[in-house]
Amino acid sequence: MAEAPAPPARLLGDDEVLAFVVRGYHLVRPELPPGFNEQVCAAIGALSANPGNGIYEQMPLLRQVYEHPQVCGALASLLGSDYRMNGHRHLHTNPPGSRSQGWHQDGTNVRHHQVWTVLGMYYPQTVTPEMGPTMVMPGTHFRNAPTDRLQTYANLRGQVPLTVEAGTVAITHYDIWHAATLNRSARPRHMLKFLFDRVSPPRAPSWSHDPAEAAKAAPRRLHEMVGTQGYCSDYYKEWELRQEMWNWLLGLDAPVPPGAFKDMLA
Repeated sequence: MAEAPAPPARLLGDDEVLAFVVRGYHLVRPELPPGFNEQVCAAIGALSANPGNGIYEQMPLLRQVYEHPQVCGALASLLGSDYRMNGHRHLHTNPPGSRSQGWHQDGTNVRHHQVWTVLGMYYPQTVTPEMGPTMVMPGTHFRNAPTDRLQTYANLRGQVPLTVEAGTVAITHYDIWHAATLNRSARPRHMLKFLFDRVSPPRAPSWSHDPAEAAKAAPRRLHEMVGTQGYCSDYYKEWELRQEMWNWLLGLDAPVPPGAFKDMLA
């Protein structure tokens, strides 16, 4: 009997892509089979050592996550339909009593308006505030800071703990500031980090795009206040970078004219 074709990818809508542009992350909750996440946690517990890049081969169960139509659709929406899985992947376990990790960027700390790499962080168990959730700082994919300076930062106004349901995949821009936090529970917190790369620059929207709806949503989303809600000059820069990223994802790659958002602060 011929194998049934894979279900089509479930693409994001304009508002979801705009929210990613602004915040730098998107949460996917794929509809996984009952008991699946528990199977993954049991498989992690049975490992004798961290397989590092080989975990996809050692735990074939993970294909049901990263080949899921909801996950593939979100990745294709942000990276194009020809995106590929990077060879680097890792199991991160935050054990009970761990210390908080310092803020860091996995990217190269270069401020830009493009989306070439994202992280796909799968959490096989429900993450509570006590379990040392990953902390992300919305909007910081547009900001670069020396790693040694980031290490001196502690709690930031507007930071978001990824306290998520079991099975959630957090897709984040490669440059977003993030950190593991102190695990105050009696259970380890697992996260499987995979990288995904764009292969070619966008020539047209790769998500479910409705030009009329996008025209209504873009002004509201692109001027949204997130993160630290700090100095006006920072938001001038962020608004322009957001617009440039949105244009780039649309395939326009048109720079924003200087002072385009001046009226927002009048």
